[in-house]
Amino acid sequence: MSQISYYTAEGLKKLKDELHQMKTIQRPAISDQIAEARDKGDLSENAEYDAAKEAQGLLEMKISKMEAIISNARLIDNTSIDNSKVFILSKVKIKNISNGMEVEYILVAENEADLKEKKISIDSPFGKGLLGKKQGDIADIHTPNGILQFEIIEISR
Repeated sequence: MSQISYYTAEGLKKLKDELHQMKTIQRPAISDQIAEARDKGDLSENAEYDAAKEAQGLLEMKISKMEAIISNARLIDNTSIDNSKVFILSKVKIKNISNGMEVEYILVAENEADLKEKKISIDSPFGKGLLGKKQGDIADIHTPNGILQFEIIEISR
């Protein structure tokens, strides 16, 4: 059974570029390694050949997995997102109730989450706690250290 994943245009392009790189650069490089190791003689005791064949198998498995992910990918159209509630691709400004600290995040699909870019997954505790909330609502975020409360200050695209 295939699992549908949602991507932004940027995230889907990144995946396709990675697949292209695996097929056009890594695959030929491994084939060259196999040919070079084969030229060295007896394959039964050739560690280079075995390593190259194993690398080839792993790469082909990655390529196959990436092709499956891309074939089940769906592009998110952020032009029709309602800014009255927090949804995927919403930019949310929140304030920690306990210390008053404000921070801004963009909610994205699991596979595009990157904390350095302030992109958090909708499947994370933060994402789950924020989804569906409106401006002014208090979100209870369940963390290993207990429940944290955040006020939704602003929702934008």
